[in-house]
Amino acid sequence: MSIITRFAPSPTGHLHLGHAYSAWMAWRRADVFRLRLEDIDTTRCRPEYAAAILEDLRWLGLGWDGEVRLQSQHFAEYAVALGSLQERGLLYPCFCTRAEITRAQSAPHGAEGLYPGTCRTLPREARAARIASGTPYALRLDVAAARRCVGELRFFEEGTGWIEALPERLGDVVLARKDTPSSYHLCVVHDDALQEITHVIRGEDLREATHIHVLLQALLGVPTPVYAHHRLLTDAAGRRLAKRDKAATLREMRAAGTKPETILQKFEAAT
Repeated sequence: MSIITRFAPSPTGHLHLGHAYSAWMAWRRADVFRLRLEDIDTTRCRPEYAAAILEDLRWLGLGWDGEVRLQSQHFAEYAVALGSLQERGLLYPCFCTRAEITRAQSAPHGAEGLYPGTCRTLPREARAARIASGTPYALRLDVAAARRCVGELRFFEEGTGWIEALPERLGDVVLARKDTPSSYHLCVVHDDALQEITHVIRGEDLREATHIHVLLQALLGVPTPVYAHHRLLTDAAGRRLAKRDKAATLREMRAAGTKPETILQKFEAAT
């Protein structure tokens, strides 16, 4: 069986070494290597960053197979997947603001980091009235109801073996917002299936998301790939490389005279 992998960055900035390492890890394993730009956040994603990603990958020698998939061009497809979940009664509107969620999580019995389920039990009439009034809302997945539909779940993690999927650990995640008609979780599951990805190779910071992705795969009736979550590159202080910390970008390194083979040698040494 051919190994089909992908690299799926969000074009909200220039690639840094951590991004490039993840792309290289997926590229080196692949018989077929796909490139996808997860640009559903149309307020933060910019076309110049998208163009720069392609340029940086070519400079490193990481070619890809087929056309680059731009998620922002496929909202209609995600709407169909979202609609199938909604028809089964697995989604509910959430009207909570971020401040309200934070306050609920800080209550004595609040689950830190998880949505507390405030809107899950709102009566149908109350939901309809708030929607009719124009109150902004998100659509959340009712994980407990979804679990009753699919039962026990598991996925295969390279280096570990079979792992029981526990999507409850992420709570009722958002699958769509008024300003963004789909979410990372829904889009990644849809596109991995569409692009026939057999192996998802990505950073360990996304390991927990796998539990909700496996649930969505079961709900949508698509295959579950093999997963491999690699360690993250860190800076001298031990912090993972991140855009928000202004990690050195490939473009800056290239401008300073760094050669692509030097970067690839560092990747080999880190693996």
